[in-house]
Amino acid sequence: MIRPTWLVLALSALLIACSPSTPPTEEHDGEAGHEHSEEGEEAAPLETTISAEAAKAAGIVVAPAGPGIIADEHEVQGLLTPAEGRVAQVTARYPGPIRALRVGVGDSVRLGQALATIESNLSLSDYTVSAPIGGVVMARPATVGMAATEGAMLFEIADLSVLWVDLHIFGTDAGHIEAGAPVTVTRLSDGASAVTTLERVLPGTATASQSTVARATLANPDGRWRPGSAVKARITVDRESVELAVPLTALQTAEDQDVVYVQDEETYHVRPVKLGRRDAERVEILEGLKVGEPVVIEQSFLVKADIEKSTVEEEH
Repeated sequence: MIRPTWLVLALSALLIACSPSTPPTEEHDGEAGHEHSEEGEEAAPLETTISAEAAKAAGIVVAPAGPGIIADEHEVQGLLTPAEGRVAQVTARYPGPIRALRVGVGDSVRLGQALATIESNLSLSDYTVSAPIGGVVMARPATVGMAATEGAMLFEIADLSVLWVDLHIFGTDAGHIEAGAPVTVTRLSDGASAVTTLERVLPGTATASQSTVARATLANPDGRWRPGSAVKARITVDRESVELAVPLTALQTAEDQDVVYVQDEETYHVRPVKLGRRDAERVEILEGLKVGEPVVIEQSFLVKADIEKSTVEEEH
């Protein structure tokens, strides 16, 4: 999760205020938490101390490292559309002038609700046009006073409680993606997400993009997902167990190395690690960490900042 700059600064200030200051000590080769270069210059510290109170206030969370699942995922783009069979075009039964319109674009309607009144040219009497399905009015070409012709569309109504997610897959990815795969759909406008299942991969190719279209169905009971919205999606093709994995939020870089931070009471140690496979949530650890070791999995960047702060203080 990306935090606002002001929050990062506030949390860093909290760590500075709450962390116990370490009195200066005489330098000795091999002193815990420090290394010396061949030129006699002291390297960056390999640990920091943060009180339990400060860690809790800063939102630092620690969890034991352990086995995990790494997913083979494909991220694709797509578009929400009304589902086939859930869209109705409402037409005039008999030609004649439109005397009244009772709903507009965006209004919700129920099955059988009166939508318009038309005066029939045949009987010179009024008749009512009703909604053939419940849903939302998507279009209304009709206007009061216009002459409705027989069969001309007056309204378009769509049941948006279920939408299609049409996802565009390019190149060789199409050969790896099949119906039944789990899909996480994310709305580009605000990051809202929902989980569904891929229903089918269409046999043809989209003419404009030359992509293969994979289709999923998305439940939309509250109407917050809107047709025409652009989305991105993660299609999970496979899942594989690994002996040791940590969340991506645990991972940082220091001295051009991938590192995690291992907790020992109120001390947090830098631990270089060798990485393996990864997905959108976690990464496999091949070397540098053991199962069960307590690793910072949230706000690890604050631990990194506190160690870097100590480096600056020592240089001055």
